Amino acid sequence: QVQLVESGGGLVQPGGSLRLSCAASGNTFVINNMGWYRQAPGKQRELVATITIGGSTDYIYSVKGRFTISRDNGKGTVYLQMNSLKLEDTAVYYCNADSRYTRNNYWGQGTQVTVSS
Repeated sequence: QVQLVESGGGLVQPGGSLRLSCAASGNTFVINNMGWYRQAPGKQRELVATITIGGSTDYIYSVKGRFTISRDNGKGTVYLQMNSLKLEDTAVYYCNADSRYTRNNYWGQGTQVTVSS
């Protein structure tokens, strides 16, 4: 099993920055791709950014140029650097990882990001 724990959320003003971290524990050797999702109140969960085990990244259009996903495979950690935050970035952000060997998908408990003036 793999456990994911997010940290780094909080309250920030528009234009500000936050860095989210997600630490994996357990059988981290099975982890393949990792990513960040978010869910705003009354909306469906959406994929924000992904990173492969080799470091290739992808982003939804609305965060391109503002967010950067990175990972440290040795530490089993994935990060999301969020700059130029907007009101519409307010959401609970979830870390996700999938397995190299099975169809298992792992989720963190979520961390709240609130962008407000």
